[in-house]
Amino acid sequence: MRPTAFRLSALTLAVLAGTAQAQAQTSAQNDDGSYNLDAIQVQSSADASKEGLSEVFAGGQVAEGGKVGILGTQDVMDTPYSYTTYTEQLIEDQQAASVGEILLNDPAVRVARGFGNYQQVYLVRGLPVYSDDITYNGLYGLLPRQYLASEFIQRVQVFRGANTFLKGAAPGGSSLGGAVNIVPKRAPNQPLNQVTLGAQSGGQAGLAADFANRSEDGRFGIRLNVARHDGDTAVDGEEEELSMAHIGLDFREEVFRLSADLGFQKHRVDGGQPNITFLSGVPIGDAPDADESIGQPWTYSDSNDIFGTLRAEYDFADNVTGWLALGARRGEENSSFANPDVSNTAGDYTAGRFDTAREDHVLTGETGVRFRFDTGSIGHQVTVSGSSYELKSDNAYGLSSGGVAGNIYNPVAVSRPANTFFGGDLDNPELTARTRFDSVAIADQLSMFDERLLITLGGRYQQIKTDDYDYDTGVRNTETSYDESDISPTVGVLYKLTPSLSAYASYIEGMEKGDRVGQNIGAVNAGESLDPYSTEQGEIGLKYDGGNIGGSVTVFRSRKPEAGLNQDNVYEVLYDQENTGVELMAYGNLTRDLTVLGGVSYLDADADGNDAIGSPDTQANLNLEYRVPQMPDLAVDGRVIYTSSQYADEANDQKVDSWTRLDLGARYLIALSDDKFLTLRGRVKNVTGEDYWASAGGYPGEGYLTIGAPRTVLVSATLDF
Repeated sequence: MRPTAFRLSALTLAVLAGTAQAQAQTSAQNDDGSYNLDAIQVQSSADASKEGLSEVFAGGQVAEGGKVGILGTQDVMDTPYSYTTYTEQLIEDQQAASVGEILLNDPAVRVARGFGNYQQVYLVRGLPVYSDDITYNGLYGLLPRQYLASEFIQRVQVFRGANTFLKGAAPGGSSLGGAVNIVPKRAPNQPLNQVTLGAQSGGQAGLAADFANRSEDGRFGIRLNVARHDGDTAVDGEEEELSMAHIGLDFREEVFRLSADLGFQKHRVDGGQPNITFLSGVPIGDAPDADESIGQPWTYSDSNDIFGTLRAEYDFADNVTGWLALGARRGEENSSFANPDVSNTAGDYTAGRFDTAREDHVLTGETGVRFRFDTGSIGHQVTVSGSSYELKSDNAYGLSSGGVAGNIYNPVAVSRPANTFFGGDLDNPELTARTRFDSVAIADQLSMFDERLLITLGGRYQQIKTDDYDYDTGVRNTETSYDESDISPTVGVLYKLTPSLSAYASYIEGMEKGDRVGQNIGAVNAGESLDPYSTEQGEIGLKYDGGNIGGSVTVFRSRKPEAGLNQDNVYEVLYDQENTGVELMAYGNLTRDLTVLGGVSYLDADADGNDAIGSPDTQANLNLEYRVPQMPDLAVDGRVIYTSSQYADEANDQKVDSWTRLDLGARYLIALSDDKFLTLRGRVKNVTGEDYWASAGGYPGEGYLTIGAPRTVLVSATLDF
């Protein structure tokens, strides 16, 4: 960390205490009463790596680097790809409750919903990342599938762009335009004892506790997080309940490092806002009042997950390091939905009841070895890695054909209709899907000219195998089974023009399962399995690290295959959706007291001559935080989020209006004693109370709409002792 001067105040001490959660530090007082922070040495590491956590950038809201898949922990300035790592400090100061709320800080990301449920979906560069395709320390499938509470998270890493070479193909078939990785919490180098009490408008209250300690020699660390939230939300008629617990362990010696996690989450939503679809030919109307739920009171989503990981790393020699990671999850979901189909501009709708039951069992793991050596004047970092993922999913459903009618602008409760169609037993779901993903990857990062020129070369062989089973008989469906493989290459070049300015260019691919052509669509090649679809992406950019201010400019273009029936009734790839964009990012300290985080994203998502569903051409964020000089224990911040208009249908007849949201926050720190501090935080989301459609789509080919969050007031008090 670069030496930085701070005023001595309660706010300063809190910032130092928060920073100590990732690093040890010493300080010396200057003649003017300010303090200089000396260089630090990271001891704990979430992924049991020699490098540990990347240092926090000036301002504390993002990190200087992060884990880049098979390449390991890297500095942003050394990597020919685009990504940002958001820190625990940002999460706490914004009182962000979930992954989706954290990612609203990124101009290339917007948050949508799953198809027919409350699952969070993250649209990165106009393409979805399903919440069950985010990774946990690099492993797929371990986190709760629908929603993840922020109390689990130390950092959130957002990778922008295709990424199959780096992380493997996402089992859910998303992550073609980006990826999300969660870094779990670890014990800092100083003891941590923290309790937070919070509430929000509507009546919901929450209590969270965060405790951590390390052994005297610093080798062993333990961190425990527990939280409980319950009550009505700011949406009238909506109730949310969450319970979570997480324990993180780590151990490190000179040549051996070990980390482990065990987590539990129970999340339930009653009467939540549903997804809303305007039927074909019906113009998109104004968004209804966001502070009143359209959802029927008998609708709900209830999920329970328990998961664990174990990761070890060993130095066989000074230049040879190997690692092994294993993980498992068991998840249960039960739900009942009634998502409106709007039939006219007045907002009248019909809906049917749709119940689901699901049980998931996931086993996943990866192993690898990394070699560092020189050939003449060229340095090499060669990595070989293998990964495996297996999901067994038990499912059942029940549905009614209609039975619910109403108006989105005048919602009323109706009786729950009886289900008339069933698949399986809702009380005892049986195996309906089995997924197996295996891959092997190799990478070589070459460094030349005193490490000013960095070249990344690599490829990943990916095997995809899926089987479906009948809901009622359990018989394997040979017509839908899939077993194919492909190779995803990459090449990247980065040149450091100056110590603070890097230029780069890269090519990388994304991969998803190809279609198995069904028997009921009239295709002459029915029963054929199409090769995995490869999304190709080229990118160039500049990255800047000025010590206090950092940022980037990125230009990219990707091509995503789209399949369908051609004029000869052959099911094949018909065209490529072409996404072309420019992204600008900025972060850090503009002045001693003013911190900035934000940027703008321009996107042209061309789908056979039309704009792709749910792809705004402009998204912009600006977050400013000001530490009041006259009151050094007080900080205030404001965030503006802008999203331009987008379309909800392939023909571009249904246009969704643009929206702008303003959030304001403040925090004040009180020193109760030399080692006890009370942080008071307040925040108002959507200050102006704008009613808006936050997103369109989130599932390929679907244009359902999600209502944006209403004006919401949040307050909390955190005691550090």
